Amino acid sequence: MKKGYLYIILTTIIFSTMEIALKMVSDVFNPIQLTFTRFFIGGLFLIPFAVQALRQKHAAITSSDLKYFAFLGFLGIFISMILYQLAVQNTKASVVAVLFSCNPVFVTIFAFFLVKEAIHKNNIVALILEVIGSVIIINPLHVKLSVLGVTLTIASTLIFALYGVFGKRRSAKYGGIVITCFSFLFGAAEMLVVIALSHIPSVAAWLSSEGLAMFSNIPLFSGYTWAVLPIVTYICIINSGIGYACYFTAMEKTSAQTASLVFFFKPILAPILALIILHEVIPVNMLIGILFILIGSLASILPDLLAQKAAHS
Repeated sequence: MKKGYLYIILTTIIFSTMEIALKMVSDVFNPIQLTFTRFFIGGLFLIPFAVQALRQKHAAITSSDLKYFAFLGFLGIFISMILYQLAVQNTKASVVAVLFSCNPVFVTIFAFFLVKEAIHKNNIVALILEVIGSVIIINPLHVKLSVLGVTLTIASTLIFALYGVFGKRRSAKYGGIVITCFSFLFGAAEMLVVIALSHIPSVAAWLSSEGLAMFSNIPLFSGYTWAVLPIVTYICIINSGIGYACYFTAMEKTSAQTASLVFFFKPILAPILALIILHEVIPVNMLIGILFILIGSLASILPDLLAQKAAHS
């Protein structure tokens, strides 16, 4: 159990730097290019962990599973993470970090409607508090944030929550690391197809004419210099590979509810790191919004944590 909490601490620190690291190179790379690189290398890094998990479970992957992993990759990596990278480019890293931390509560809500998992009063309270916190951060009456950036963040968060719910359908059979590894690799492969299509002259010309030049002639190798290589390596290996490996190891050594403490502490740590590293100012409305989100997260996970403690006492 103590090792589990160590993994939670490591995951929190790694995940809290994710938006900051991505922000630091967002002007250097095309968003799809960076997202592809991040999850392709991250997926490759997770392969040994996934193979070990499969051996431990004596599980074999079927063609049906591969199709499901491709679907998960499309949902959680291809769609959600491209929106996420676009959000990082269009608004503050701290805002993306805080709003994205609401996704465990949305997972609970979606799980109730899609897979008929039980939902409790504290989950409803948590959702209400986190929505209030998000509205306070966005501050619609005096919007100073990028509306596009906030919209992209919320869309990414909701779709990633759906990815989490659908991922649960195979988690009992394979475990989180296997699902994450294969969804990373399939999502990256799907992005690679889009990158290839974007270089077809007629497709590139049409995208440019429609105001979608960002998706036209998407580069694959440009932008890499010795100056940005350390941060790109950090994003791919630390943020994506080691970060997710630590998160799922934390789940295995504690529980899903306990591991979700990561998303309780991240809204505290990420804005502080963004202030120190990127000099992003934390306005009063954001502090109030963070407080609501923290209370909402606590309302969501505290009953389960107390129940676990009572069961082990």
